Amino acid sequence: VCSSDLNRVYDIEMEEGPHVIVKFYRPGRWSRATIQAEHDFLESLGLSVVVDRDGERFGLPRVNASCDYLSPARYRDVLSIAVSVEEAGRSSIRYGFRFSLGDRPVAKGVITVCFCAMTPQGISARPIPDWFRQRLGVGA
Repeated sequence: VCSSDLNRVYDIEMEEGPHVIVKFYRPGRWSRATIQAEHDFLESLGLSVVVDRDGERFGLPRVNASCDYLSPARYRDVLSIAVSVEEAGRSSIRYGFRFSLGDRPVAKGVITVCFCAMTPQGISARPIPDWFRQRLGVGA
């Protein structure tokens, strides 16, 4: 694997204000539409990929992804993307993505994220708290 094929994640400390996590994705790995669908899904639940709560900051970095293509899509086709929670583990969440063109399935995929605390020292996996699970609609 060439280094240019890898995703890059940087924890950057700002001169003023909190540190930020910056992600650079390998071209073609994540479409803007897929990333936006994940963000829209979380926002519809009152969540985000970065959540500040009780003086702590949490994030959901992606740790795995796969996609199976079921039928062709053509240039300028407008696809619908449905997002759901397929599984919530101790500190991971697996989203299912269903891409369709009208009633025709085009692709199905999954993205796994890890619930992490983000501190000035870096990021570390944490158990998904009950308040987050409740918003996701998954049991404790």
